[in-house]
Amino acid sequence: MNRPFVLLSAAMSIDGHLDDATDRRLVLSNDADWDRVDEVRAGCDAILVGANTIRRDDPRLLIRSPARRAARVAAGLPAHPVKVALSRSGNLPADAAFFTEGDGEKLVYADVDVLLADLHARGVRRLMVEGGTSVHTEFLTRGLADELHLVVAPFFVGDARAPRLVHDGRFPWHTGHRATLAEVRKIGNVVLHRYLLGQSEVDRHWLAEAVELSRRCPPSDTAFAVGAVVVDALGEEMARGYSRETDDRVHAEEAALARLDPADPRLAHATIYSSLEPCSRRASRPRTCTGLILDAGIPRVVFAAREPATFVDGEGAELLAAAGREVVEVPELAGAVREVNRHLW
Repeated sequence: MNRPFVLLSAAMSIDGHLDDATDRRLVLSNDADWDRVDEVRAGCDAILVGANTIRRDDPRLLIRSPARRAARVAAGLPAHPVKVALSRSGNLPADAAFFTEGDGEKLVYADVDVLLADLHARGVRRLMVEGGTSVHTEFLTRGLADELHLVVAPFFVGDARAPRLVHDGRFPWHTGHRATLAEVRKIGNVVLHRYLLGQSEVDRHWLAEAVELSRRCPPSDTAFAVGAVVVDALGEEMARGYSRETDDRVHAEEAALARLDPADPRLAHATIYSSLEPCSRRASRPRTCTGLILDAGIPRVVFAAREPATFVDGEGAELLAAAGREVVEVPELAGAVREVNRHLW
């Protein structure tokens, strides 16, 4: 991407409010969750807030933990991430903590596209966006967010005047195209929901599941350990399988697809995730995994590593692409596949 990875972070009431309508700041979280946020901040290159958040909450946007600051410095990074503000007018209070606290860079932009391009050019690869409502709405409606960390506090605000998580808008994630819920975590009396919004993040999530499945394969000196997961268009898992799961010859994709009704209409819009490129030649069965995927009508195939020529010369990716399937290779996870199969690779 020619922009940073964008992580949105927010806490809200059960009824979706970031704050109440009073002049006093509403406390939505707890010490344990604030420490989690501090840890996430420490892993980012920059933190962004909107002008209204600066005026209303006066955030410091600093790393609180001395140990985390020291770790950043030891890694050759500044003690704190770059502070970034989005303000159409540029009219921000000069005495705001955004400007007066911390020694790092403070940058102000009037346009999101310029902001993302310039931050990327400055070497910012991970941007944390902490609000408020208008900023969240713009990043989400324009599909510029890759991940969302949403904490829900156990109470209601019950006031339509109070700021909400987002304004009305057309969002890419709706009833027919949902975000992927990657984690739910209880933190004291609040709950963290971690959603994957970008397709590349969703692909890595399910492919990592396939790699973990491959670790369950019975050992073999004549076949690779592979895991596979079939996911429908709404992000719901349909089936999973791994090599030698049901007999000593079954392949991962074969095991997963055998659990599905061939007439299941969801297959026409599904994705199959396989830790290794689907086979295109095999002696153990009349149908290859590439052929089974084509027979099932699955339009999208994602894998981590190409099949090495240890046993056969594979060309599953090429055959699938030639048949009009979308084929995505995610080489970042190929090392994990090689590690699982290190005795054969």
